[in-house]
Amino acid sequence: MTSSKPASNWAGKRLGLPESGPGSLAKMGKRTLAILIDWGLSMLVSQAFFGGDPTATLLIYGLQQWILVATLGAGIGHTVMRLRVARLDGKWVGPWRSLLRIALILLVIPAVVWDNDNRGLHDKAAGTVLVLR
Repeated sequence: MTSSKPASNWAGKRLGLPESGPGSLAKMGKRTLAILIDWGLSMLVSQAFFGGDPTATLLIYGLQQWILVATLGAGIGHTVMRLRVARLDGKWVGPWRSLLRIALILLVIPAVVWDNDNRGLHDKAAGTVLVLR
C-alpha cells in the first residue's frame, strides 16, 4: 500500500517545521498523553477542593492551560511529554493567543478537526502549533 504523500513531504513542511526532532510537530500519542496528564491533575484538584464537580474540573483545566501556556509555553502535560506550544512566527504565545486556544479546546470540536499539517482549528485560529522540545 502506498502513501498519498510523496516521501519528501511531511506534516509541518508547509509551515517550515523540521520532519523530526526539536521543533517538529508533536505526534498524536504524545498529544493524547499530555492532555490526559493535565485532565487527571485537574480532576485531582477538583476532587480535593470542589468534591469533583465537573464544572470546577473544566475551569481548573482551562485556567491552568491558559496561564501556563501564556507564560511558559507549555502546560504540565506538555512539559512531561517534552512538548511546547509555539507561534509560527517564533514569538511569545502570550495571554490572548493562549486564551483563544484554550477556549476553542474547551469547545472540543475545533480540537478534533485537523488540517494536513496536523493542526487543530484551535491552533490555526491562535496561530500556534504544538511541537517537540
